[in-house]
Parts: sequence; C-alpha cells; structure tokens
Amino acid sequence: MLKHFAALSIGLGVFAMPALAQDATAIAKVQSGQSCPGCNLFQADLSYREGRKMNLSSARLRQSDLSLATYDDVNLTGANLSVANLFGARFNRANFKDANLENATAVGTFFGASNLSGANLSGANLSGADLKIARGLSQAQLNSACGDASTKLPSGKTIPSCS
Repeated sequence: MLKHFAALSIGLGVFAMPALAQDATAIAKVQSGQSCPGCNLFQADLSYREGRKMNLSSARLRQSDLSLATYDDVNLTGANLSVANLFGARFNRANFKDANLENATAVGTFFGASNLSGANLSGANLSGADLKIARGLSQAQLNSACGDASTKLPSGKTIPSCS
C-alpha cells in the first residue's frame, strides 16, 4: 500500500511541474536583439521587432508571434517554429536549415535568399510568401505546404493551393 501511495505522489508531482514554460529572461534578450541559441521562446511576442545577425539556432519558438518583424541574417538552424505566426515578416539571408515550420502561418512572408534546406514545411501556409530566391527549397517541401496564386516560387516549382 505504501509503495502505491509513493508512486502516486511521485506521479502527481511530475504532472504538477510546468511543461516547458516560456523563459521571460530569454524572451527579453531576443526582443532587445541579442542572440539566444537553444532558448525557450515558447509563445514569445517578437512581432514588429528587428534583429540582425542573431543566433537563434535550436531555439524553441513554437507558437511565437514574429509577424511584421525583420530578422535578416539570422541563424534559425534546427529551431522549432511550429505553429508560429510569421505573417508579413522579413527573413533575408536567414538560415532555416533543418528548422521546423510545421503548421506555421507565413502569409506574405519574405524569405529572400534564406536557406530552407531540410526545413519541415508540413502544413505551413505560404500564401503570398516570397520564396523566389530562397535556397535549398525542394518540391517535396512545397508539396507538404500550401500557398496561393500570389506565392512567389523559384522557377519550375509549384505549391498546392490552400483550402
């Protein structure tokens, strides 16, 4: 009986722990334009911000708001941007290598000469996005995303229409 009570107590303690809550200090750091590789920026408000040459590699930006922000020459290698709002953002020469953009909203986003090799674009809405000079973008990646007639793609590439 005592073993069951101990196991139950430990189990309840684990469930009471915060589940990877956002890190306010890390968010403030990035909001001021500083690098923060591997930081937990879950649901961070980074909209209307500007950052250059920042290192956010392997950062957790899941469900973050980067709408109408400018992040040029930013390293987002291996970052988790799933379900993030990238509406109207500018990412020129950013590195999204192996980044997770699953179910991200990138409507009207400018990717410029960004590296998208190995990026997960499954379910991403790229309507009106400019990917014309993006590097490392495969047809298989585009097939897992959606866009519209105003999505700008590299020559010879297509994207399914968003429903």
